[in-house]
Amino acid sequence: MDIKKIDETISVAGQINAADVKAVAAAGFRSILCNRPDGEGILQPDYSGVEEAAKNAGLEFLYQPVSSSGIQDHDVEDFQKCCDALPKPVLAYCRTGTRCTVLWSLSQADKREIPEILSMASAAGYDMSMLVNRLSARA
Repeated sequence: MDIKKIDETISVAGQINAADVKAVAAAGFRSILCNRPDGEGILQPDYSGVEEAAKNAGLEFLYQPVSSSGIQDHDVEDFQKCCDALPKPVLAYCRTGTRCTVLWSLSQADKREIPEILSMASAAGYDMSMLVNRLSARA
């Protein structure tokens, strides 16, 4: 499990499984947000197993499945609502962490300057330069 911190409130990771949840809790996270739809990959664990492990570890859990093939504005709005509702810090996960970072980046367009968003994503290991036009449109 490779957790990448974006800021004090949110980090992202690739696919986690139920066995990873104890380490997530030990790292100080209070919530987990799953952005990966079930059945996207052959060996992918269902979100419900991760959710059960999270609840057993005293963590909040939300499932907001988002297709990686076309993130829509409503997905970004739902992501922000989930993040607002969850206790911080939040660990958001998908297949590689990129989808979560795209969602976070777009959700920040009206809160931060574009260079700051790109810099924060880059510091976490994600190049979001392909979002500049979309970030501008959402600002």
